[in-house]
Amino acid sequence: MMRPPQAPSQHQQQLRGNYAQAADDYTVPQDWQHYSADEHDIWRLLFERQLQLAHTYATPEFIAGMDKLGLSTQQIPKFDDTNKILRRLTGWKIVAVPGLIPEDHFFAHLAQRQFPVSVWIRGRNELEYLVEPDLFHDFFGHVPMLTHPVFARFMQAYGTAGPKAKALGAVHMLARLYWYTVEFGLIRTSHGLKAYGAGILSSPGETVYSIDSLLPHRIAFDLTRVLRTEYLIDDYQQLYFVLDSFEQLFHAGYDTDFAPLYQQYAQSPGIAPHQLLPEDHEFVDARLTL
Repeated sequence: MMRPPQAPSQHQQQLRGNYAQAADDYTVPQDWQHYSADEHDIWRLLFERQLQLAHTYATPEFIAGMDKLGLSTQQIPKFDDTNKILRRLTGWKIVAVPGLIPEDHFFAHLAQRQFPVSVWIRGRNELEYLVEPDLFHDFFGHVPMLTHPVFARFMQAYGTAGPKAKALGAVHMLARLYWYTVEFGLIRTSHGLKAYGAGILSSPGETVYSIDSLLPHRIAFDLTRVLRTEYLIDDYQQLYFVLDSFEQLFHAGYDTDFAPLYQQYAQSPGIAPHQLLPEDHEFVDARLTL
């Protein structure tokens, strides 16, 4: 039996993907021809809803990525077609996987500029909420940003950072960086704060909540603060970190020696996911422009 994946999730769970035919690197064929008409229609429903929200709440780089991919609202995308575009733009590709995969393989794929995308798609009873990432979350949420050269370079740097984090017992810290940026990141734009994180943009509720709600804290991105901050896996986030630019994210991941941070904080209790610190710079109105 396959051992359960570790990254980026914080907890073990019963996985629903079919791992029986996975290769040693956990890749599988997409088998696009086996998707049912109902599964294509679920894709259409999710895509049309989230694209409409994205035009209001997503960063322009995400919208530009969607345009470059030329996706159809009517059917699940063929990974091979997408890879022709990604290779030309940033040198990346997506690889089909059964679902969540172990951290070692997850890091290795990213380091090789390969993003794992689950091949199964949720049912109609899961349109509003999904416990485990599916094809729609992985593709709609993540792939458009892989067309952006700077963000794509950060993703590769993140993958190469994985083995060091594991050797120093700090994968949980590195996972926080992924969670608060790739999954639930916000960025400042000339039109106010916008979302770029896949966990936000693949969720109808959190897309609106992350920008419009008065409940969560939105604070300026600081790498050490991110690495020390715990996160929520089964509720909307109570805290979001805000980038000034994607260059800021890339340099934080590429130019920083993480080892001293791991050595200082890996064994320390994390900061609670709702806690505001005196030194935090909070954005009190997400609609404020630059």
